[in-house]
Amino acid sequence: MGSIRYRWLAVIILASGAAGWLVNDWATRNSLPAPVLSVFGLLTVLLISGATLVLGLRVRRWQQGSRDRELDPIAAARTLVLAQATAYAGSLLFGWHAGIFLEQLPLWSLRPGHAATWGSLAMIAGGVLMISVGLLVERFCRLPPGDSNGRGTAARPDAPDEREDGEYA
Repeated sequence: MGSIRYRWLAVIILASGAAGWLVNDWATRNSLPAPVLSVFGLLTVLLISGATLVLGLRVRRWQQGSRDRELDPIAAARTLVLAQATAYAGSLLFGWHAGIFLEQLPLWSLRPGHAATWGSLAMIAGGVLMISVGLLVERFCRLPPGDSNGRGTAARPDAPDEREDGEYA
């Protein structure tokens, strides 16, 4: 399984930022509210980030030697996929709300209520949190370079899947 591509994160942020900008511009011209997620969306972001971090810490604890019971390889793979999905979803959330925030900023002095601006800032922070947790948990799932068999000992040196940067747990 490959690691997260930082370029793809940047592309997702830029594309969703442009989409957020355009949709918010259209909504503003048609007297519609800004398409910002509510407080429940922020709570969901916190819940997903927390669950991903807890699962990642479980893999990290096993990786660092607390091996009183065997780590299920399917659970480790699911944790890795969840971490990557969290990072990609966070970049989408970050870009969308950054586009809305940048489009709302010139209207700051003209509008009495700034709920959409503050809401978009909160969701930008949530997107940064999701990206950070996703990248951190992905790093937790990586085994050291000489430990591709996951037992704390080096695998056979002639193993075909041995890489210098380490494998995933």
